[in-house]
Amino acid sequence: MENQEKTVEVLNDLIEINNDRADGFDKASKDLKDENIDLKATFDKLSSDSRTNVTELAGLVGRNGETPDTGNTVLGTLHRAWIDIKASFGGDDRHSILAECERGEDAIKKAYKDALQENDLGEEVRSVLLKQQEGIIASHDAIKALRDAHKSL
Repeated sequence: MENQEKTVEVLNDLIEINNDRADGFDKASKDLKDENIDLKATFDKLSSDSRTNVTELAGLVGRNGETPDTGNTVLGTLHRAWIDIKASFGGDDRHSILAECERGEDAIKKAYKDALQENDLGEEVRSVLLKQQEGIIASHDAIKALRDAHKSL
């Protein structure tokens, strides 16, 4: 029973950070200025990917006999507020937007790494997390490459 409780806790933590990620990319996409509108498709896809992750994770929580969390983390909410403040002071250039997105990607990447260090997750859960982690790492690397391409511009 203790392993099941820990598994549900790990899954709910990942649900919350995926909700943060989806909301963050939705916000970033909505706030894009015309000169950065080409990022909209990327941000919309990453938000959609996180919502798909949440659906998969919620299914795993349900199979463990629990109700999945549906909220966000306090840190995610604070991060989005920081983005609002930064944008109001002129930090809305392409590099700044991508740097903030990468910070969010660093957080979710770490969350998956930490989750996968749990020993008693079960094979099905571990398999889903590894698959999702691959997508998270690829997305992180893509955002980082976009950020680095605009660092010196």
